[in-house]
Amino acid sequence: MAVTAALVKELREKSGAGMMDCKKALTETNGDLDAAVDWLRTKGLAAAAKKSGRVAAEGLVGAAVDGTKGAVMEVNSETDFVARNDTFQNFVETVTKLALQHGENIDTLKGVAYPETGRTVEEQLTHNIATIGENMSLRRAQVLSVSDGVVVPYVHNAVQPGLGKIGVLVALESTGDKDKLNELGKQIAMHVAAAAPQSLSTDDLDPAAIERERAVLVEQARDSGKTDEIIAKMIEGRLRKFYQEVVLLEQTFVVDGETRISKVVENAAKSVGAPVKLTGFARVQLGEGIEREESDFAAEVAATLAH
Repeated sequence: MAVTAALVKELREKSGAGMMDCKKALTETNGDLDAAVDWLRTKGLAAAAKKSGRVAAEGLVGAAVDGTKGAVMEVNSETDFVARNDTFQNFVETVTKLALQHGENIDTLKGVAYPETGRTVEEQLTHNIATIGENMSLRRAQVLSVSDGVVVPYVHNAVQPGLGKIGVLVALESTGDKDKLNELGKQIAMHVAAAAPQSLSTDDLDPAAIERERAVLVEQARDSGKTDEIIAKMIEGRLRKFYQEVVLLEQTFVVDGETRISKVVENAAKSVGAPVKLTGFARVQLGEGIEREESDFAAEVAATLAH
């Protein structure tokens, strides 16, 4: 595959590495962008690439809970100005509550009746676009539930109750005191918002992500010149550190900076009055993984003046 200037530019933006290093990495990996990021990492030339990409879209994330079920929903708009619009906010709040009833499949949600309008959700969205004059889209939803326990919502950077830039749900199964469970869930949800875990447990972590990390660690360790036995121990130690960074139950609780989340949940049994199990979480950050085309404002002005 030919190494184009556009590919080099994209790798520079992903990795922060220099142009010549990016070109060499792409040459070595036959133009494979992800492999090139890993190549740069093995050479110590780039930080770990974040899967989420750059946050570029506007809009709002809604979070709602009804009994033992909760939903988070992302609705995008072109500008933050529209996200402050009452009509848009009411739409996000309503659709989030509809996700509680009808599930997280976006295509299904689009066909659901929108309250008091005679329209479907999709038709209401089209109506809002025509009324407000800006493109909008239903992007994604996640729903969590428990059989006995609580699902606790948390919204970061809230503009209204249940509406903000990051929406989190935490599901706790327990027969214990529900008020105490809600307190625990709120703290863990705030941790999730801050720490952005990729999975609940090591078993839930994407095997491809583990193997990719291991491959990078192997290459880094080989360059150390140490024996195979020491290298094997180095890799396992670094993998444990990787788990502590990306797996919720292995992460250190941001509230006290020392206790692992798994231990926080275990210790809560005493105050809750029954064993507690953290069964799931959802974290939706506005615009995560969406890249907006960047424009050169100075160039646009210059081009306008030239005509």
